[in-house]
Amino acid sequence: MQLIDLPEVEYVSEDVASTLNNMVTVMEGLLGRKLYPGDPVRLFLLGQAALQVQLMTAINQTARLNLLRYARGPVLDNIGAFTETPRLSAAAASTTVRVTLSAAQPTAVTIPAGTRVSTASDPKAYFATSTSATIAAGTLYVDVVAVNLTTGAAGNGYLPGQINQIVDPLPFVLSIVNTMTSSGGADIESDDAYRERIHEAPESFSVAGPFGAYEYWAKTANPAIVDVSVTSPSAMQVLVVPLLAGGAIPSQGVLDSVSAILSNSKVRPLTDQVTVAAPTTVGYNVTLTYYIKTGDSAAASDIQAAVNATIAGYVTWQKSKLGRDINPSELIRRVMMAGAYRVNVTSPVYTVVDPTKVAVAGTITATYGGTVND
Repeated sequence: MQLIDLPEVEYVSEDVASTLNNMVTVMEGLLGRKLYPGDPVRLFLLGQAALQVQLMTAINQTARLNLLRYARGPVLDNIGAFTETPRLSAAAASTTVRVTLSAAQPTAVTIPAGTRVSTASDPKAYFATSTSATIAAGTLYVDVVAVNLTTGAAGNGYLPGQINQIVDPLPFVLSIVNTMTSSGGADIESDDAYRERIHEAPESFSVAGPFGAYEYWAKTANPAIVDVSVTSPSAMQVLVVPLLAGGAIPSQGVLDSVSAILSNSKVRPLTDQVTVAAPTTVGYNVTLTYYIKTGDSAAASDIQAAVNATIAGYVTWQKSKLGRDINPSELIRRVMMAGAYRVNVTSPVYTVVDPTKVAVAGTITATYGGTVND
């Protein structure tokens, strides 16, 4: 059962009318007379009833914090302790950088761990090599993983070639440039994501044999992981595919972290051969023409802005979950809710997406076709 499906909990009544009626009934019994609406005693009780309801509201809110569905902040951390599920700390983004020499050398060149490189746009956005690397004699370059020295999602999204400013110069090194988009950075785990992991924690009481256990343990590798596909292509073979927030493809560093956790002898069944891989993408384009009602022509510019924002939201929604089928009906629904009266979608067409794949948009062309009568 999902937490959202649980019934609402009210420990004490917060109804002002019933509270006032109870107070009036008791006071009328004590005074031996009727308390009419304008009676000063009744007006006094009305004020007391309001104060009592505020107290009841505070009691409800405090008591609900003891339940997983409502818990937040430090209370949620304490609930997580019952199942040994700590909140995930912020994670640093990583990428792969290529270290290139000015010329091939007759002896091997060592690139020390911790060699820093930054971006031109933000010189303080340091990435440092996570391990030492060696450029063999007679070769020009080596690829090595570099990790952002600052944790958080801010280190994500640097495109290949943008991390290229050498901070720690080395002999014979001509350039250090990222070859992959940086990803895997995440802020400290949010209450919503943490709450869901606590709810899934009982799955971890078994070794990672069941689907839910593999999913649970994979998510502990990085707080940016929002979805995990677990399939078995053949007997004793397990394929685990994680997806990052916003539909980002995990870097090799994130995949290695997931693999390390799932390879733990206390987690992985002895006979399972586990492979951790990045999701493959299914491409599609968005091409549509939309029209608005003639009566809405005065708001045409606002509707166009809303439609563009809605299409961007659809693209994000489409890639935020593995195996989410490409659904043009959802696109039409969203565009119409943004103010369009009629929508003609040329692409995409409905496409089934495999659980190990994610749908990623290519070109987006939204044409405003003008106004039409109802």
